[in-house]
Amino acid sequence: MTDVKKPLIILTGPTAVGKTALSIELAKKVGGEIISADSMQVYKHMDIGSAKIRPEEMQGVPHHMVDILEPEEEFNVVLFQRLVKECLKGIYDRGKLPILVGGTGFYIQSILYDIDFTDNVENTAYRRELEAIVSDKGCSFLHEMLEKVDKEAADSIHKNNVKRVIRALEFHMLTGEKISEHNEEQRKKTSAYNSCYFVLNDLRDLLYKRIDERVDLMMENGLVEEVDYLKNKGCTKDMVSMQGLGYKEILSYLNGEITLEQAVYRIKRDTRHFAKRQLTWFRREQDVIWINKNEFLYDDNSILDYILMKCEEIRKNA
Repeated sequence: MTDVKKPLIILTGPTAVGKTALSIELAKKVGGEIISADSMQVYKHMDIGSAKIRPEEMQGVPHHMVDILEPEEEFNVVLFQRLVKECLKGIYDRGKLPILVGGTGFYIQSILYDIDFTDNVENTAYRRELEAIVSDKGCSFLHEMLEKVDKEAADSIHKNNVKRVIRALEFHMLTGEKISEHNEEQRKKTSAYNSCYFVLNDLRDLLYKRIDERVDLMMENGLVEEVDYLKNKGCTKDMVSMQGLGYKEILSYLNGEITLEQAVYRIKRDTRHFAKRQLTWFRREQDVIWINKNEFLYDDNSILDYILMKCEEIRKNA
């Protein structure tokens, strides 16, 4: 007998495109449970800046990988993969269908292709050296170092994402290879699941407008107070959790480094840039089904019907 691949639906897309609401309706239709593929929603006490779904919005649909860590704890793709595999086993055992929802492309890739991280050793001494460079010369200097050895990776990683910049430099030092080429090879692997990989998208101007409106709403809902609470709790800029969009900028404001107006401007600007990088990542993925909202005249029911139709097609051809 040959192993039959288990089913998996992936619903991703750029930030603020509307994944959450659609995922709830999809889960209700297919008897699904949702697994968050978001690097920030794992953290407790970080609700506003992460646009975390509220319990009343879940409509009874089970959600996993939300509110599982304290802000002081470090989260990375290896831990994500391990925890999601545990979630998947439970969902399959319950006879339900897992729906992986979120915009962190590398996290999704780690599950879809079952990437093996066991041989991905670290060089602690070199990492400390790079961290010292950041402290001494800043994140821009570190990003320029990456650009010299792997321009493709530098183009896809924001200079403020120090953790990923360091990881890319570390990977190059350990292997002599570019992490961008490594990621490209991983994309060519065959899916470990009988998967439907949907990317929800919108016209750029409308997406950027939604991003700006979302940031304004976060401010109205108390983002400054949320970050102030985290600061008083002992959270600092060097923590992984505080590297998230919205948190590091407001923290800079609270530390007296920039004005509130500058902080809001940076959040909006950097979130737009982040959405652009997300779309670049998804365009490189294989077997992706693009859902351009304008082509469905923004009719959520039509979008949902299309997703269900494609899932049925893939199931029959499996």
